[in-house]
Amino acid sequence: MSQDLSDYRKSYEKFELLESQVPNKPLALFSNWFALADGSKTVEEANAMQIATIGEDGFPKTRIVLLKKITEEGFIFYTNYTSEKGKAIAYNNNVCLSFFWPGLERQIIIKGVAEKTNVDISDDYFNSRPEGSRLGAWASNQSAVVESREELEASLNKIKERFEKEKITRPKHWGGYIVKPLSVEFWQGRPNRMHDRLRYSLEKDFTWKLERLAP
Repeated sequence: MSQDLSDYRKSYEKFELLESQVPNKPLALFSNWFALADGSKTVEEANAMQIATIGEDGFPKTRIVLLKKITEEGFIFYTNYTSEKGKAIAYNNNVCLSFFWPGLERQIIIKGVAEKTNVDISDDYFNSRPEGSRLGAWASNQSAVVESREELEASLNKIKERFEKEKITRPKHWGGYIVKPLSVEFWQGRPNRMHDRLRYSLEKDFTWKLERLAP
């Protein structure tokens, strides 16, 4: 089966992105954009972001994870450390995050370094999760091959029995990563494919250099 999408067209006309309108630091602009996306009826999950990693096989892989915290240092998400993405980060912790909010005609691309958060941050977030999610972190050997759905359900039931009379503590193989940005690119769709692209790059003195990129 083949399908020609050549005639798919959309004109981007909602906003502009000018150097005179942006702050000196990318996290301030990110917070502004995120607040607009989070409050927009056109965006269902503003904190859904794509993370790209490089595995030991040399191939890039992208998948969607959820941004759970924004700090002055970077962007925090949580996962299983022994998953495919966890192993890829252990192998090469240079990663790329991206957000795409088509209803706002905006995307953000973040290159950075992923590091594990401290255990207190991981514990606090884990304890805030619903019970089912905490049990699932124990029950699922994320990214491993399983024989059937029934095998997953059996694993979950076994974990439920284990924690019937004790607190569900965070497993050591599960926790947070913080992605500390080295560059952050903001993309705003504009008419005639003449999009606005502004990139912040971290300098050696920890200031941010702002550059406009051709669309």
